[in-house]
Amino acid sequence: MRDACRPKGLSDSLTPLRLRLTAPSVKPTPPLRHLPPRRLLAIAASAALLSSPAVYAGSQNKKPKASLDGSEVVCPLGTFICAPRPDNFALCRPNGQLEFYDPFLSKDSSLRQTAKTYVWADHVQSPDQTIYHLTGHVKTIRADQELHADVADYNSDTSDYDARGNVHYQEYNQLVSADHVVGNTDNSTTLATGNVRFQMLDSHGNGTAVRGQQFDANRSRYSVATYSTCDIGRHIWEIRAKKIDTDQNTGRGIAHDATMSMYGVPFFYTPYMSFPLNNDRQSGFLYPYFEHTGEAGYQFRIPYYFNLAPNYDLTLTPRYYSLRGSMLSGEARYLFPQTKGTFDFEFLPNDLYNDQKITPTSFDTQGTQRYLFRFTNSTTLWKGWWLSTDIMRASDQNYLHDFGDDIFNISTALLYSSIYLNGSGNWWSAQVGGDMWQNVDPAESNAVEPYKRLPRATFNMDIPFWRWYDIGLTSEADSFHKSEAVEGSRLDLYPYIDADFQGPWWFIRPKVAYRYTTYSLDSGYRNYSTSYTSLSGVTTITPFTDANPSRSLPIVSLDQGLIFDRVASMFGTDYTQTLEPRLYYLYAPYRNQTNLPLFDTNLMAFDDWMLFAPNQFSGADRQMNANNLTAAVTTRLLDDGGVERLSATFGQIRYFTPQLVQTPGTQATDWSGSDYVAELSSQLNDQWTMSTEYLWNPNTRKTELGTFTVQRRLGFDGVLNFSYRFRQNLLEQYDISAVYPLTARWRLIGDWTYSVMDKRTVEAVAGVQYEGCCVKMSVVARRYVTGYDGVISTLPAGQIAPGSDTAVMFELEFKGMGAFSGQTDSILRRDILGYQ
Repeated sequence: MRDACRPKGLSDSLTPLRLRLTAPSVKPTPPLRHLPPRRLLAIAASAALLSSPAVYAGSQNKKPKASLDGSEVVCPLGTFICAPRPDNFALCRPNGQLEFYDPFLSKDSSLRQTAKTYVWADHVQSPDQTIYHLTGHVKTIRADQELHADVADYNSDTSDYDARGNVHYQEYNQLVSADHVVGNTDNSTTLATGNVRFQMLDSHGNGTAVRGQQFDANRSRYSVATYSTCDIGRHIWEIRAKKIDTDQNTGRGIAHDATMSMYGVPFFYTPYMSFPLNNDRQSGFLYPYFEHTGEAGYQFRIPYYFNLAPNYDLTLTPRYYSLRGSMLSGEARYLFPQTKGTFDFEFLPNDLYNDQKITPTSFDTQGTQRYLFRFTNSTTLWKGWWLSTDIMRASDQNYLHDFGDDIFNISTALLYSSIYLNGSGNWWSAQVGGDMWQNVDPAESNAVEPYKRLPRATFNMDIPFWRWYDIGLTSEADSFHKSEAVEGSRLDLYPYIDADFQGPWWFIRPKVAYRYTTYSLDSGYRNYSTSYTSLSGVTTITPFTDANPSRSLPIVSLDQGLIFDRVASMFGTDYTQTLEPRLYYLYAPYRNQTNLPLFDTNLMAFDDWMLFAPNQFSGADRQMNANNLTAAVTTRLLDDGGVERLSATFGQIRYFTPQLVQTPGTQATDWSGSDYVAELSSQLNDQWTMSTEYLWNPNTRKTELGTFTVQRRLGFDGVLNFSYRFRQNLLEQYDISAVYPLTARWRLIGDWTYSVMDKRTVEAVAGVQYEGCCVKMSVVARRYVTGYDGVISTLPAGQIAPGSDTAVMFELEFKGMGAFSGQTDSILRRDILGYQ
């Protein structure tokens, strides 16, 4: 309540009275800152998905809601890893503010200094026109401030006021009610006593107090107080403290002599507690995490977040493993105008576990230091040039086996490190640097590590020189290093001329290239050899005899296609259907390459994209010979919005000459054609999506690859996934996962991956999650394979089969007490397609 001048001509008693008062100049409250099958099983599963019922009220709609409260977009179907969902209070009671909340009051506090004050009352007395005594339904409004009381006294000279009886006060970010409130409007100071209730509108925080005091527009103190983000009067959890200080400038609340309780049962006491009042980044403890694994025992983590500056921060996480001891892990992030990066680390100063040897290559780690770190950085040096760094190292090759708590970490066999100086322009790109790997598979010797490429340089260019034509070059120079293997350097040059002739319904893309590769082998190269298996199956071992071998050959290709379209109707909906035939001819003469070392080259697994690839080998050490013609056809269904609802592709490569260029361990072939490739993907509505790929070899009459994936949306945030994966002589797996909403608050979570070849479960996850108005809880149990290297198969003699481990994870989150995605949430997002 505030006025600027003394009203004139007032009688001693008016009924009713409405005053219009002008506000004096006052510094506005600063706004909040926001810092920056088998196949029958596959068919049966898909049929079940298509007939799944609605889960809870409201899910009968053809399209899922954007969110529970309309503010959040659901994760798109088919997304591999969905972003975590922010806290929302949509499950709280509607209109959960204190009963006197006025939704139409202005929320702009900056208007206070110029706004007028309006006063209503049944009666007013003012003997000297300085002190006003207002009685009966007293109401004052100024900008974002509104005050109600039964009785109020106001001094227009000092701006002091005294309000009594059912006092209600509202401003842009808080509500307060009390029996008695005194204060000064110029200084924004108040003292509230008697049945004090308060609510913070921008954080859903609310509570009660015996006494409330406002020191200025942003700082308050509540004595003998409670605080919670639950519904008013329905506190599932709350903080009870002798004193709670709030500061809107820092966005923090401080509770002194505080006890935290849940359902009225105290479970935690601390003499000092800091908690957030909004969603701004703030320093403080994040949610603790509990887990148990067989390799490390019981584990407890409690991260602490340091909000050091808007552009850099730090998270430190003390950990305790019951079998191994204390560990410190952390993550530092920084963002500057010319550089950005992160540094992650884990450090265990003394491993207490008397570890048994996992495999003949592992060792006892008791009493040793264990660590893992990763440093990534990108620094812009000048326009078009930047330095990129990615370094990841572990103390030993057992580290991920001992401390990895999910199959993604445990299945990692190599850690990659690199540093490069990169440059690019309108028609060129270049990089100079090197890369290396570290073996972290305890079942393998370090001989599995790829060659170190130190140094390595590349230069690529593509220059348009006429309307249709480009001239270009891809080049690479490397120096390769590896113990007990042939070493040396390699230069690979690949100049070309290509063209792109095209119209609305056709394209023709010819390309002529020449590939030259030369080597300079280090001394001792004669101690090593390579092998070659001919068409007849005879294997020849050939030692290296030339210190400077080379290879050169032309490569010619012609890619051409047509695009037809028509209007088609399916399930009562009109679509645009396309038919896209495509031919790709590739010619590369045979060159004997058995005298060339294999530094970084492997035969790639055949897949759909290789129908139009100029080489079936990765790296530059082998170039396939080719006289091939690829024929493929694709059809698509596009809706009125241009969204691809269905896509189907069928194709094969026809070979006119034998495939003679091979790598050691493989055999030359005289096949007339490649695998038949068939693909189908569909998303005819917003409830389900399906994709499948099938590769069949007409020469061996075997299925080389088969995949089938289907996803069904269940309500708003539920999903049901089924996938089947088969690769000849490599793997055959089923995977079923689901997030099944029982109600709007409860949902079941599960994931099961089974290996047919090994007749065992690779990973099984089962859990339950609860989300209420102000609390979220997860209990998840996991059984997973340890030492898993991507494919479970029969191990060589002397190695033991992969073992299994069990982890039970519990996570409890109090909404509004800080945004943090815990370990359980991140694991589930990676395990379950579409989990959010």
